Amino acid sequence: MAESSVNMPSGFGGLMRFKDEYKSVFNLKPTHVIAFIMLIIIFRILLGVFLK
Repeated sequence: MAESSVNMPSGFGGLMRFKDEYKSVFNLKPTHVIAFIMLIIIFRILLGVFLK
């Protein structure tokens, strides 16, 4: 019978954990980004209305 143990390389066995490697200063949810974009669009429309 074949040997059932598998020799993996040292470390993570070729897998990367992105959550452990990268820490951002800004943690934004997708809803916050969409709300911010909507505020910019509304501000732009109001500028067009009031500064005509």
